[in-house]
Amino acid sequence: MTTPAKDGRRAGFGRLAVLGLQHVLVMYTGCVTVPLVFGAAAGLDTATIAVLINADLLVAGVVTMIQGAGVGRFLGVRMPVMAGAAFTAVTPMILIAGEYGLQAVYGSMLAAGVFGLLIAYPFAKAVRFFPPLVSGVVITVVGLALIGVGVNLVVGNDPEAADHAAPSRLALAAFVVLVILLVARFGRGFLAQTGVLLGLLAGTAAAVPLGLVDFSAARTADWVGVAAPFHFGAPEFPAVAVLSMCVVMLVLFAESTADLIAVAELTGKRLTTADMARGLAADGLSGVLGGVMNAFLDTVFAQNVGLVTMTKVRSRHVATVAGGILVLLGLVPRLGALVAGLPQPVVGAAGLVMFATVAAVGVGTLRKVDFDGTHNLLIVAVSIGVGMAPEVAPDLYSRLPDGIGIVLGSPVTSATLLAFFLNLAFNGGTSRRDPGLVRAPAPEGKGRHAGGADGTPAAEPDGLVHGKR
Repeated sequence: MTTPAKDGRRAGFGRLAVLGLQHVLVMYTGCVTVPLVFGAAAGLDTATIAVLINADLLVAGVVTMIQGAGVGRFLGVRMPVMAGAAFTAVTPMILIAGEYGLQAVYGSMLAAGVFGLLIAYPFAKAVRFFPPLVSGVVITVVGLALIGVGVNLVVGNDPEAADHAAPSRLALAAFVVLVILLVARFGRGFLAQTGVLLGLLAGTAAAVPLGLVDFSAARTADWVGVAAPFHFGAPEFPAVAVLSMCVVMLVLFAESTADLIAVAELTGKRLTTADMARGLAADGLSGVLGGVMNAFLDTVFAQNVGLVTMTKVRSRHVATVAGGILVLLGLVPRLGALVAGLPQPVVGAAGLVMFATVAAVGVGTLRKVDFDGTHNLLIVAVSIGVGMAPEVAPDLYSRLPDGIGIVLGSPVTSATLLAFFLNLAFNGGTSRRDPGLVRAPAPEGKGRHAGGADGTPAAEPDGLVHGKR
């Protein structure tokens, strides 16, 4: 059991700031990759992508502070979790932007955020309908669907460009992947978790002599400022776009549920249905804030769950301070412009590793599923096969009405809907031998009604963690 000084509960602000900065460094690359990838795919210029990056950091910081500190009985799980932009929403956002424009992207995000706030508690009560069979399929498809986006950044989105798929771009991407692998293989402790960040930095340095680095926008950007709400104009709410983003919100809830459960196990906190609902409601709030401030849907970052495991720092106050650091970073437009100027092959290579990692996590989740004597293998096969079909055949649904194409053309939404309803039809909602959600054990050395690791009162006895039924 950690001491108060070791876990940061009673440490001074300086120590809290250092511990919080550590969390920010671990999640920063993943957080800014989403606006970089979306901006490039949507054809936005560097200055506009910089606006998205700053808005992304600002909203992620606000949501992280709410998750750590809590807002009354309505928002925030009050655990050491970090919120950041979700990869899950990237593909649907790209499709909506191409069909309806950016005003529809942020209008549908705003509507999905309201939807998330309304269903947070019902979802927390009905989480059994998203067992590892469903969540594993969805996470796998999210990663697989984004690999193509990363590759397009590496080779270039314009096939007519002179440097499209140039050997120099491929070599630069290979170098970034090599750096990430070397850091993972030989790095230790915290250093090993910063491989993607170091790969980005090394790749950018290597891209300078190739003429692929352009930081001109950073030189003219303001040092302090915030983008005006609804930067792209008044939001629009096409019904199909709203439906697609609401499905994404359900997927985010399933992802956040698994990570909240993991952090509860690490901290010894008894996670009640009400706790879970408050944590999910913060995800919903990110949709409202993101829709207004031109940011992205947030989810609980799994990278930081691993950091809690490694450092044993279990204080929610560290996460609150980390959220404050993100807010400060989001108020520096010049920093956003600097990040937006990173070479596309470098961003694509880093994204390729991260997206493939997401897919691998999904495969790991599917390992928890019982395939013997069940229809679960068929459910996985059909859900992934149909979900990924538009990725290999982009014209698959081109002759259907545009609205239907948005829903079915997104691997995330189509795979989610298929996995959910097939699991409901074949398994009644929970897959066979699914671990389920059960009462959390008391922390070691403490009684049945002991408080959480950060000094919070003990939760009600209907706490939720993965375990045997």
